[in-house]
Amino acid sequence: MTTLDQFLQRAEALLARVEAVLPPVNAREPDWKRSTAFRWRANAHGRGFYLQPVMHASTITLNDLHNIGPQKQQIEQNTRQFVRRRPANNVLLTGARGTGKSSLIKAVLNNFANEGLRLIEVDKADLGSLSDIVDLVAGRPERFIIFCDDLSFEEGEAGYKALKVALDGSIAAQSDNVLIYATSNRRHLMPEKMSDNASYKNGDDGDLHPGETVEEKISLSERFGLWVSFYPFRQDDYLTICAHWLSSFGCTAAQIDGARQEALRWALQRGSRSGRVAWQFARDYAGRMADD
Repeated sequence: MTTLDQFLQRAEALLARVEAVLPPVNAREPDWKRSTAFRWRANAHGRGFYLQPVMHASTITLNDLHNIGPQKQQIEQNTRQFVRRRPANNVLLTGARGTGKSSLIKAVLNNFANEGLRLIEVDKADLGSLSDIVDLVAGRPERFIIFCDDLSFEEGEAGYKALKVALDGSIAAQSDNVLIYATSNRRHLMPEKMSDNASYKNGDDGDLHPGETVEEKISLSERFGLWVSFYPFRQDDYLTICAHWLSSFGCTAAQIDGARQEALRWALQRGSRSGRVAWQFARDYAGRMADD
């Protein structure tokens, strides 16, 4: 190894040690006109975060989502209240996979973007900086949904406590231009074990009272003001969604009618009749039909 190589190695090591003790870089405001959706990203070497505009955001609309009418109504109404500066709740969307939880949030963004709604997607690993996001957008005229997708926690994860504080637990009030929308396959966002049942206590009146372990596991989900549940689709619901997406991909009525058995076999192979599986089938089938 040459003297120059040794010098460069030592210089890099020194820079790494210096960066480790430097204060984090404050997030800078993005160009808000570039997009309606943003991602919260870590800077190089983990020093601070920034908002990255999403240049090719999903174009899904509320009309694209079928067989979740009550859920659409709840989310649309809550969001309408929010963008029009009325009281509204943080939302937890839970239930069967592939039934439209994440798609519904993206569709709501597209529905209300012209009224000033913006979306900030945050990974679970970065939830510790939620307060920084709130501070960054607090003075903006837009209305912001912080979106946490496919959220679940194992015991002891730092993001769990950070989200609890952001929802309802800090000495600072939550900014009135920010709501948190989260999706999860778990209602209580944490794994539930048989041993948890042992912590229930019998009261003097015979009522069962949850112990500390159970109380802790339900305390996060209870901080969401609105719970919206999603359920597996029936066969006819699944086929209706397949037909919608096949039509959107340009298939004819005859092709859509002829696709029913293939759509059912596709769902059987996947072990699920969900909206996501229907969309995936439609893309495959429509692509093959275009070659004929």
